[in-house]
Amino acid sequence: MLPAKSSVKINLLSKLYIGIRILMKAIAVRPGIPNSVHQRDIPMPDIQKIPDGKGILVKVLKVGVDATDREINDALYGNAPPGDDYLVLGHESFGIVQQVGPNVRNIRVGDYVTATVRRPGGSIYDKIGTYDMTSEETYYERGINLLHGYLTEYFVDHEDYIVRVPMGLKHLHVLMEPMSCAAKAIYQAFEAQRRMKVWSPKRAFVLGAGQIGLLSTLVLRLKGLEVFTLARAKGPHLKSSIVEGMEATYVPTSEVSLEQVTAKVGKADLIVDATGSSQIAFSAMQSLGHNGALVWTSITGGKNTTTVPSDKINIEWVLGNKLLLGSVNANREHFEMGIRDLALGEVMFPGFLQKILTNPVKGLDQYLEMMRLLVEDNSALKVYVDVADA
Repeated sequence: MLPAKSSVKINLLSKLYIGIRILMKAIAVRPGIPNSVHQRDIPMPDIQKIPDGKGILVKVLKVGVDATDREINDALYGNAPPGDDYLVLGHESFGIVQQVGPNVRNIRVGDYVTATVRRPGGSIYDKIGTYDMTSEETYYERGINLLHGYLTEYFVDHEDYIVRVPMGLKHLHVLMEPMSCAAKAIYQAFEAQRRMKVWSPKRAFVLGAGQIGLLSTLVLRLKGLEVFTLARAKGPHLKSSIVEGMEATYVPTSEVSLEQVTAKVGKADLIVDATGSSQIAFSAMQSLGHNGALVWTSITGGKNTTTVPSDKINIEWVLGNKLLLGSVNANREHFEMGIRDLALGEVMFPGFLQKILTNPVKGLDQYLEMMRLLVEDNSALKVYVDVADA
């Protein structure tokens, strides 16, 4: 028998233990149905369902959203978890730990955390912790495919997928996930270029000045490369000021084409495409130098086609020993790399990273405004939802 309310405060966690079914708010879509974003009630997650006593309950504070969420709402891709007809959105998480299982060792109640996105399948890569490199056609990503996301009030996950965020970086909150993608893309390029035995890149082009482009600019500058970041709009504006604040060169492609930049400064040793345009991704192949690496990070869910000078590209790439690399998502190691780079970036270029966080949306109830910003507002560099206070 429960004590009277006057003698004990019954919180959400204690209600879980006595078996009361609690609902919480979430923002979801119905996969395959365009413009189906909606708010709904879903069951509160149960930490007891995580095996080995290594579950962690996280109160969601902020969730970043991006073109992936917009394209899922456009029904370009994304599938609901088995047994559900909806998919909770949101793959860029930031929260505070409320409860840990008895066998959790590296996370404590009160820690600020983020969570990885992809979860293992059955391939050898999945089994050794590199689930972002799965060889299976079916992949599992929270908020993207077959697993619910973080755009809700609480989530539960295994300790293996929860990454601690230093107190000193909590003001950068939802940048942890996109930073992991930038860190992985460049790390993978350097790993692949070990084929050269000696590779010391000096010049890099970053195509696109969205969050991935800007964070890639940071990683490359921290590695000492001369970086040219290209985007459409003429400066000065926020994006150009962030690029220049990281001591890189901003190039407006509305005035200077990639071909003209290449002719002026020379071909790049490393190119990171983060434009979301397959046409630009392919055209970048002509601006890569001998023994260089081109990294594609964009997900293009449309049906656009483009024409390229294939014979010219083929001979230049074969004779020039050039490498094309696709990079998607990130595992725990890349999250930790990215957090270290954010910490160093804050020391090297103080104040500039926080400028990326442009458009907060207050509360889950404002999901239509969230989607409007993603669809209509080209100046919205980083949209995120303020779900709750710490």
